[in-house]
Amino acid sequence: MFSILLVLLIIVSVFMIGIILLQKSEGSGMSGSSAATMFGGALTGSAAGNFLTKLTAWLAVLFFVLCGALALVASKMNVTAQQSDLRQEIMIQDATAQATEPVADVPAEPTPVTE
Repeated sequence: MFSILLVLLIIVSVFMIGIILLQKSEGSGMSGSSAATMFGGALTGSAAGNFLTKLTAWLAVLFFVLCGALALVASKMNVTAQQSDLRQEIMIQDATAQATEPVADVPAEPTPVTE
């Protein structure tokens, strides 16, 4: 599950970078006119709600949802890994405790019978 979400996140990231780079700049930098930004792009002919802008917004929402899901899955994986590590430690401690316990009522060597 983690790897599937990670691959989806990478794909969405690459698409979002490509879509952002395809969009037309407003040109409101140092040399651009401020009239284009004052009227929301109405003078330049680019509407604020065009396809690339909406696609960028949806990809951004999907990006954040995938990031949240990935964090949730990763935290659950970390908890289960800690629990399995704890179980292994308990099993090792039990095995060493059983190995070090002295065995009672067993003679060290049998006594030879003489006639």
